[in-house]
Amino acid sequence: MDKPKNTCFHFLLSLSYLFLIGFCVSCSSQQEVNEVDLEKASWSEVELQSEGSTVSMMMWTGDPLINQYMNGYIKPQVKERFKIDLEISTGQGGDIVTYVVAQGQTGKRGVIDMVWINGETFYQLRQLNALYGPFTDYLPSNQYVNWDNPFIANDFQQPVDGFEAPWGNVQMTLIYDEARVKTPPLNRSELADWVKANPGRFTIPTEFAGLTFLKSLLIDFAGGGGALSGEFDADVYEKHAKELWAYLNDIKLYFWKEGETFPETVAQMHQMFTNGELWFTLSNNDAEVDNKIAEGLFQPTAKAYVMDFGSIQNSHYLGVLNSGRNHAGALTVINFMQSPEAQFQKAQPEVWGDGTILQVDKLPLSWKHKFQNIPGRQRAPDRAELQENALMELAPQYMIRLNEDFRKFVIEK
Repeated sequence: MDKPKNTCFHFLLSLSYLFLIGFCVSCSSQQEVNEVDLEKASWSEVELQSEGSTVSMMMWTGDPLINQYMNGYIKPQVKERFKIDLEISTGQGGDIVTYVVAQGQTGKRGVIDMVWINGETFYQLRQLNALYGPFTDYLPSNQYVNWDNPFIANDFQQPVDGFEAPWGNVQMTLIYDEARVKTPPLNRSELADWVKANPGRFTIPTEFAGLTFLKSLLIDFAGGGGALSGEFDADVYEKHAKELWAYLNDIKLYFWKEGETFPETVAQMHQMFTNGELWFTLSNNDAEVDNKIAEGLFQPTAKAYVMDFGSIQNSHYLGVLNSGRNHAGALTVINFMQSPEAQFQKAQPEVWGDGTILQVDKLPLSWKHKFQNIPGRQRAPDRAELQENALMELAPQYMIRLNEDFRKFVIEK
């Protein structure tokens, strides 16, 4: 059984962040703070101001293809075009919030300029007044962003309001092995029956992807569709969360390892799916099944799908920290990462397969044709098909409560 998080460890981790921040700020105390007055500066002045600078980005680095895209494409491109050195450090969600809180206690500028975020992290950073902005209207690439799409304009029911720039759009899928699973379950009743008939072959990770799947189930218990849209409602959550926990506890004994432990990451699930220990895995990136088959990690019989009650579609974003030293450089990098060229490269199935946040019809004709001719998917559903079963993200408090209560009422029970 998974153990509760060690609070002493996290206290020491926070202290280590403080030490690291203090050390880095001391080392960089002679560096100029690269501020930018968006009300007065032209975009060419922003780019000129960022030239020759270093931009530090904190992001999740758990996927080899994403890492290759950043290190093999984005870094060289911003170096060649703008003479910017892009440095990447590992961190997501709670790591970013911990950094911001610790940095705030120093009263000095920090070493992280931009972050890859969405959802509850966006919510928490806004609560801390940690995000620079609004800035998106000043980016030249913003003219092509599909702000009419509510899955892009809203982040976990929160209007973006210019404080983060959309970077990609994805939808959760379940992935199964057709060689082992002839008829995949299409609703929660069929899923329960399948799990009980195939003990040990199904589980849920404890991190973001697993919680996203739980949100889809929670919405289904609440009545489906937009039943939980709007602000967080504690009473409604409690009512339907009890149904969710009862459902999971009824089938937990038939999970992998008899539900005594749960994988911490999707990467672990992918590996167990590859070696046949699990017959299902899942992904927040609807195109990932094709990526993993191309990499040789998944067997060619792997296939992605969405259950009848739908799955969460969301966007991921790039934010600029108020405490960063290089706002001009961060904005220049983000503008390029949103550009048609960078978005097209990222959308290639063999590169990442990430859904674009651009409105293709708005693009210049040459780019429009390129996007329309991106190679089709092989083992993943078409985006138009997925859209029919797309569920809006819930208010961030739902994710926060699910994270706490899944551990309390299922994992540790």
